[in-house]
Amino acid sequence: MMTTSVAMCTYNGESFLRKQIDSILNQTIPVNEIIICDDRSTDETHNILSDYQKNNPDIFKIHINEKNLKSVKNFEKAISLCSGDIIFLSDQDDIWEENKVEVFTNYFQNMPKINAICSDGIAIDNSGKVIDQRTIWSVPKLLKANDIDVDYFNIIAFIENIATGAGMAFRKSIVEKILPIPTKDGFHHDEWIALLTSYEKSFILIDEKLFRYRIHDNQQVGGVLYKNDDATAKRLVNHFNLFSDEKTFLQYKKFLKRLSQSYNKHKTLSVENDGKNIYISKEIMARCLQLFKHHQKIMRSKYPLKFFILGIADLFNNKRKIK
Repeated sequence: MMTTSVAMCTYNGESFLRKQIDSILNQTIPVNEIIICDDRSTDETHNILSDYQKNNPDIFKIHINEKNLKSVKNFEKAISLCSGDIIFLSDQDDIWEENKVEVFTNYFQNMPKINAICSDGIAIDNSGKVIDQRTIWSVPKLLKANDIDVDYFNIIAFIENIATGAGMAFRKSIVEKILPIPTKDGFHHDEWIALLTSYEKSFILIDEKLFRYRIHDNQQVGGVLYKNDDATAKRLVNHFNLFSDEKTFLQYKKFLKRLSQSYNKHKTLSVENDGKNIYISKEIMARCLQLFKHHQKIMRSKYPLKFFILGIADLFNNKRKIK
């Protein structure tokens, strides 16, 4: 039987922490260890964690950082301390469905070539009430329903990250490959893990809704919700279909901006990441340039006047530029 670890990061999480920990402890298959790295909390987080550790001394391992590491490096530390065969990432403010560990473990056991898995999830508000909106994690299912092949690497590298740490688990065997996690503004640990594993075709996003993602004022990462209607579904299909030529002018505009941002981000990573995994960043840069030119040409032919005006504006705003 596979052993399981939970890598949880906390920082001033007193409001929702107990509900998250309780949901982890009440799994149909118990986890073997919960590694918690606290990033210098100043509220009641330490006392809450101490209570759980006293009641579950064989499971809880709590580390208080000497200095504030911030999210990415705090998760890097927590991951490095995990000993289980499968490592689950956990935020401090969500809720796991009771069968999450069981479902993930079954997938890993039955799919030996898969190294990282994300699941679909449900959005909730401060009080825990379900928010009736479409989530970014439902995008692969939406693409498949429209007979569009799902290439996770293409989506994550060139369009938008659909892999959220709150719904992610991966094999310990890849830890050496994913650490250290590079630090760059707007670039998070979950995107890094998903990029590396999707590049090797060892990443999947499953349809089961296995966590409740809390939307609140103090969360660090958002932007996962969309209107739950047919018009939005159609827009998402065009947005996340890398080779769609049915994009609106606004979608082309956003897509070219995303490609330029991805190119410049990976240009930095290819230099600053100590030579590790830079081949992926260099390939992303090359493909970004090809895609940028391809879609820029289509955009120019479909919307010549708007394209001309946008080009002038971009000169002044320094947007949609590959440097």
